[in-house]
Amino acid sequence: MHIKDKLEQAKKGARVSIMMYILLTILKVAFGYLNQSHALVADGLNNATDVISSIALLIGLSISMRPADSNHNYGHYRSEFIASLIASFIMFAVSVQVIVQGITHFIKREYSAPTFEAGIVAFVSGLLMLVVYFYNRNLAKKVGSSALKAAAYDNLSDALVSFGTLGGILGVMFGFHTLDTIAAIVVGLIIMKTSIDIFKDTAITLTDGFDVETLTDMKNLVTTIPGVIRVIDLKGRNHGVITFADVTVTVNSLLTVKESHDIAEAIEFKMKEQFGSIETIVHIEPEGGDTDVQR
Repeated sequence: MHIKDKLEQAKKGARVSIMMYILLTILKVAFGYLNQSHALVADGLNNATDVISSIALLIGLSISMRPADSNHNYGHYRSEFIASLIASFIMFAVSVQVIVQGITHFIKREYSAPTFEAGIVAFVSGLLMLVVYFYNRNLAKKVGSSALKAAAYDNLSDALVSFGTLGGILGVMFGFHTLDTIAAIVVGLIIMKTSIDIFKDTAITLTDGFDVETLTDMKNLVTTIPGVIRVIDLKGRNHGVITFADVTVTVNSLLTVKESHDIAEAIEFKMKEQFGSIETIVHIEPEGGDTDVQR
């Protein structure tokens, strides 16, 4: 699948999330206020931040589709990570508001008395978000989008939040009057944790962090290519739906330029075959030269 096709597929996932989050935001906030559930209102506000996050992801994916230019030689693929970074800040701000509001209600003993209908809304919301999670998770695996994968896990956390909200509402109905308010605070903490996780994962990628196990797998693969004597150096960086790798290998110093070039092409082919959308830059050096020392 072409990279632009992958980005278009990823945008479908973002659009599905946006539509579902808008529906759930309206449903939860309205029912939360009408049925006096602090937890359901907090859950609705959580989904409101997810609308913004998904819109930011959609914009980031759209920018990612722009071709390389004089200022962006590797393309604009990392734009989706900038969108995720912005979304994490918004989510963190809303989580603080939800937590403070929940603690205030708890201190003032302003406990809510949610109805059975509010519980039904929370339950249905949890099921719907599970469907969206599986859809986006599978789509993220298919297209290799790190940002969409993060969005999918956000969908999962939203589903768990809704089921937690349901627990708080049921607790009040069974006589535990503080549970709905406590559930609202817990929802705020989950939103905060999700925002921090998204920020950490995005920051690692933007600072060229790369999975050590994947690098090891790449090195093991390159070592098996006929003609490669040793892998001196291998680096990788993630650009969303595409990965860039730089590998330096040694070959027999008596090989012709054509033979060395064929080895480089074999490495590029195998890397793409094994790891999908990856651009590999291969440096060929003679075995036993000055570069023999590990870099």
